[in-house]
Amino acid sequence: MSSNSIALRLSGMFTLVALLVFLLIGWALYQQVDKGLGLLPEAELDARYSVLESTVGRYGTPEHWVKINNKLKLLGEEDKRIRFWIISGDPHYEYGNLTPQIRAFALGPLGMRDLNLPDQPYPLKVLVSQFPAKDQRPPLRFMIGIDTETFLQTQHHLLIALISLAIIGVLLASALGYWVARIGLKPLIKLSQEAQRLAPPLRSGRLRLASLPPELNQFVNSFNSTLERVEQAYSRLESFNADVAHELRSPLTNLIGQTQVALTRGRSAEHYFEVLQSNLEELERLRSIINDMLFLASADQGSKATKLTSTSLADEVATTLEYLDFILEDAQVQVQVSGDAQVRIEIAHLRRALINLLSNAVQHTEPGQVIQVRIEAEEHQVSIGVANPGSPIASEHLPRLFERFYRVDASRSNSGNNHGLGLAIVKAIALMHGGDVFVRSDHGMNIFGIHLPV
Repeated sequence: MSSNSIALRLSGMFTLVALLVFLLIGWALYQQVDKGLGLLPEAELDARYSVLESTVGRYGTPEHWVKINNKLKLLGEEDKRIRFWIISGDPHYEYGNLTPQIRAFALGPLGMRDLNLPDQPYPLKVLVSQFPAKDQRPPLRFMIGIDTETFLQTQHHLLIALISLAIIGVLLASALGYWVARIGLKPLIKLSQEAQRLAPPLRSGRLRLASLPPELNQFVNSFNSTLERVEQAYSRLESFNADVAHELRSPLTNLIGQTQVALTRGRSAEHYFEVLQSNLEELERLRSIINDMLFLASADQGSKATKLTSTSLADEVATTLEYLDFILEDAQVQVQVSGDAQVRIEIAHLRRALINLLSNAVQHTEPGQVIQVRIEAEEHQVSIGVANPGSPIASEHLPRLFERFYRVDASRSNSGNNHGLGLAIVKAIALMHGGDVFVRSDHGMNIFGIHLPV
């Protein structure tokens, strides 16, 4: 299974959480038990001392001292963990194996202390006390020691048990976490299998929302929205490919047909000149289509306008109208310009967009009519609208008028003069400047225009 498996990741997270929990609980438990075990030797020494304190301190004669020695010997034989030492100035009132180390230790401070003997792998917990002189007995130091091996071994066994339980618990949590993750991810696995069955011929297919956990609903909705956009893009691409083939086929067919006819038999120089002239027009049309498609391809890749210049929109409209003077005169239409605004824009692109908007308006305006160019400054943007009188455009066509090769007239009328990329280029130029396009058809006027940011 891949290292990027979600089930393995969740299992690893369960393992880390379990490890952290077991470490915290085990550490807290060990500290409490360790503290309790550490008090046991001291408690046992205190109990022993409380029993012997009155006996040792009450008597001070040699006769009684013999009885005390016998009692200490008997107690030491009954419990091998316990040791007794008595140190005094008189050897008759001493008890135990009093090595120099023991004597030096006895001269230390009173109370509970640890004593490390060469023959003991574990330290002894020793209670050092002092008794004043009594009758014939001089002052003495009385020590009770207990071997801590049992307590330390218990601590060691407890630590091993806690570590073993933690390891078992972590492994169990990891296995159970993986099992739970696999069960929890079953809806996602089914969803993935369903998505894999969506092949290109089944573009209309969608993922089903039924019986899915709420956490996956948003993902499925987003995925279905993406599929819908892909389907729309795929449909537009199919239409675009068909339109491109149609637009390129017409001039190529004309070129081939005229050339073949010219080559069937000898022609005059004047006839060949006419054929070449006609072919040149078709070649110019092909070049225009290819240049426009290359421009749109560049815009689709995210190209932005960079050579921005602050300019007057009214002045640029006037310059464009001078360029289109002969076209306007032939079409017998007039243009009225209203409003003005200063914007930063790439002038060459702006003029190209204005030429396309005005050419589109002239093409659909009857002779003697007036085209209106309205420049309106708003709070955050400037709009340039080109309005021409004409037949109303159905609302279902309006959102698609700026698509490539899209025409309201399905018969492709006037395709020889306009190859259907003009408005698409207008939209691309607007987007390159951070703007957008708009179109309206009401009250006998069709308005095409662009929004530009201030």
